[in-house]
Amino acid sequence: MGARKRNTADQKKEAAKSRYQAILRNCPTSPRKMRLVTDLISGMEVNKALDVLKFSSQEASRKVEKLLLSAIANWQSKNEGVRVEESNLYVKNVHVDGGRSLKRLQTAPQGRAYRLRKRSNHVTLVLDSMNKEVEKTSN
Repeated sequence: MGARKRNTADQKKEAAKSRYQAILRNCPTSPRKMRLVTDLISGMEVNKALDVLKFSSQEASRKVEKLLLSAIANWQSKNEGVRVEESNLYVKNVHVDGGRSLKRLQTAPQGRAYRLRKRSNHVTLVLDSMNKEVEKTSN
């Protein structure tokens, strides 16, 4: 590895240490259905987002709710002694990428077969504190 690549890799690792995130991989839901749920909570305050996910009727919302709780736990492990309510945590970024697709066959008339693609996705959820944003703008 060259020096420039190593330097950029080190910078990305340092930036990841200060970021609070959770990643869900190979979730057996189509990315389109998952994006409908993640668009609901993007930019929302954490407690409000948990309420929205809890009372949403879509199946993908259960998995995103669990992912959000995991991201909150990651935040708490780095910030011991600070309460979530006082920190003004919000969902900074949520993005859904397509995962692997399982190719299956469905029987069709006259000896044919239709191709079924059972899609999956990867979800990345990033949290941030509004207090930090206020401190940066005031300086």
